Formats: sequence, C-alpha cells, structure tokens
Amino acid sequence: MVSTTPAIANGKHTDWQIASTGETGFKSAPVTRFDDLAKSGKLSGVHGVVALRGGRIVFERYMDGDDMKWGESLENVKFGPETLHDIRSVTKSIVGLLYGIALAKGHVPALDTPIVAQFPEYIDLGRDPERERITIRHALTMTLAMEWNENAPYTDPANSEIAMEQAPDRYRFILDRPILAKPGRGWIYSGGAVALVGKIIERGTSQSLPDFAKEVLFDPLGIDAMEWIRGQDGVPSAASGLRLSPRSLARIGQVILQGGEWQGRSVIPKSWLDESFQPAAIVDIGWRGMHYGYLWYLGEEAITDKTGTYGERFIAAFGNGGQRLFVFPGFDFVLAITTGNYNSPDQWMAPAALLFDVFLPSLTDT
Repeated sequence: MVSTTPAIANGKHTDWQIASTGETGFKSAPVTRFDDLAKSGKLSGVHGVVALRGGRIVFERYMDGDDMKWGESLENVKFGPETLHDIRSVTKSIVGLLYGIALAKGHVPALDTPIVAQFPEYIDLGRDPERERITIRHALTMTLAMEWNENAPYTDPANSEIAMEQAPDRYRFILDRPILAKPGRGWIYSGGAVALVGKIIERGTSQSLPDFAKEVLFDPLGIDAMEWIRGQDGVPSAASGLRLSPRSLARIGQVILQGGEWQGRSVIPKSWLDESFQPAAIVDIGWRGMHYGYLWYLGEEAITDKTGTYGERFIAAFGNGGQRLFVFPGFDFVLAITTGNYNSPDQWMAPAALLFDVFLPSLTDT
C-alpha cells in the first residue's frame, strides 16, 4: 500500500505528495502489470519499488524477503518505506555527485589534475611518468586503463574490490595496479577508481565521506536515515557501502530531475549534473548503446508512439543484487528498486522486468 513519509520543506517535515498514475499522465495503470509479473515469479527477490512522476509518489510496493548487509545475512526482513537496504554500487554514482558539490565549494582539485599527486605519501608511484598521466577525470569515468577485475564473484579474493578491501593499504593497492594502456582509452569497471575519488573528497573537506554526504546532500534532501559501511580498515566504502531506503534513493533521482535544486535551494550544481551526464566512455554491460559519464550510466531507450520510434534518454545507477535507480527526464519519471539477488547471474532480470514490462509500457501504452 502507498503511504506517506517525511520530506523537508523550509526546515520542517511535511508529507510526500501521493498521486494516482492517471492524474500524472500515465497512459495505463502499472498495478495490474506489476501484480501479473509478481504472480509469474519474475519479481523474485524484489524488496522495494518506488516510482515518482512530477515529484509525487505514483507507485510503491514492498515485499518481505531474505536480505544481506554487505555479505552478512539478515535473514527474512519485513520491508517498509523507511527500511534501510544495501544499494551497493549505486553508492558510486552518489559519490560522483559529492565530488561535484565539493568541487563547487573549492574543496577538491580540478578534474584534469594528476590523481597520484593527491597521494604524496606514495613517493615511488609519484615518480612514474605513466601514472602521472592519470587524472581525477579518468577515475570519475573509470578510464584509468589500469588492471582491475570485478568479473570474479564478490566472494572471491580474485575480485579486485575484495582484494582492495583485504589489502593493508587500499590506496597503494589501487594506484600500484599495472597500467594497460593510455588513460582515457577504454572503460574498465573499477571500485578502486571510486575509492580514490572518495579519499580525495575526505582530504579536501577534512570530513569523513558519510559526514560530508550528510551535510551537503542527505540533510538538504530530508534524508534522515542512512548507513555507510566501513571496511576492515575503518574506511567508509565509497564503492559500495551505502544503505538507504528506496524512498531516499528516489529522492536522489528527483533532485537530478530538478537540476540539482530541492525546495528552492541548489544542492548539486546544475553545471556539474550537465557535465556528469555527458557520454565519456562506451560500456559493455549487456545493454546496447550504454555510455558512462561521471560515475553514472547513460542510455537511450527506443520508444514507439503515434509519431514513430524515437530515443528516450535516461540516467541510471546500478548495484549488485539488482539495486537500480532510473531517471527519465523526458518522462519526468524516477524509478528506485531494491532487491536481494546478490551475486546472482540473473540479478538483472527482475529490475529489467519492472522497467520494460511494467513502467515503460504504462507510461507509453505500448
């Protein structure tokens, strides 16, 4: 059932506005499609779904199920509007927003600054002319061109993110990876790249990543509850450590739709969002035509209506287990999904079914 949750307006709590899909311009109601899909078993592992249009909740559903907290079993969880959930690598995209906020405040270096120069403690690495060519921009676009492998399961030490978490010094581990090519040439998915970005934010702001995020992003958006998991070295995981509720995740999508503004206040510089959502690399994740910006996926979905077929642009964040945030500016639509299908080869199927079999058809009546 749809219910209300606090939002922030003028420093005081108000309620989410709830609207029917009909009054927000949906061509048909998604409820029947959702229920049919759930009965078919195609939504196995889905825990929460929140859809916004025009800044109002138009659909919300929670389903109980087994969950984990960064690999630790939570057993069966009764999910609701305020239940925190691992968002895994969606964390990366939020760190991208935080860098833009820090940059606007003058706390962090410009994007074309050599990244190894931000870690002067590694004198030997700083003397390597090949590493000096790698910039902060390359980290934000995952075009470091350094060896990194996250194709292995996240339970396997052969996975580079797991190896990073187990390393005695995570930043030396990342910066010391073998260089494969000229930076900027190709895209390699890398939690290490984001760990570097997170550390640069911490050093520049003199705050922990969670504290900075709370001050400049979560508090202004009225996100009262969050958790940021730390590794065994006590470092907050910039790559995958955030836990948010689906409603809070949807707020991130909504502030993007609003050009970085919330309740009349600029939270994220619009210029940063515009730059972040420019294609910087081609990615191969099994989704045709996908690109990558500054830690956000960028795509275009073919939509057919009475005028023919056209491309509808979208912005997305993906996380292990099926965590998803989709933002469709042309539809004024946000979709936040949390699921518990961690490390499953089929983890993409349930969120894909929600997007392609439930919501896009309901928006376009196709």
